[in-house]
Amino acid sequence: MRQIENVISDRGSKYAVSGGPVHSREDVDEFLKSLKKKKKYAKATHNSWAVLLPDGPLKSDDGETGAGNIILKMLEGEGLQSHLVVVTRWYGGKHLGGDRFRHVAEACRVYFAAK
Repeated sequence: MRQIENVISDRGSKYAVSGGPVHSREDVDEFLKSLKKKKKYAKATHNSWAVLLPDGPLKSDDGETGAGNIILKMLEGEGLQSHLVVVTRWYGGKHLGGDRFRHVAEACRVYFAAK
């Protein structure tokens, strides 16, 4: 598992990005369980994720409407198969509007650049 913390900070909201290889839905569930063993990730407002598996894409917004789809599109653009990417957000008390989508995409870009 690779994690990059403090990727973006905007109006009190903070973002991190995590990821690693997975080969099934069970692997995804295990990865998320492992991530949430860290109390700060378990208490995060959103842990949005996506993965392109051989039998089709999987994604979850985890309450951050549209975030899973953005991550999925970023994975498709990179051609990255069987690799889960999770963008975590801790809500800072102020609505970010459309900026939240840019932040999710930027967190993915930072993750891909750090490969």
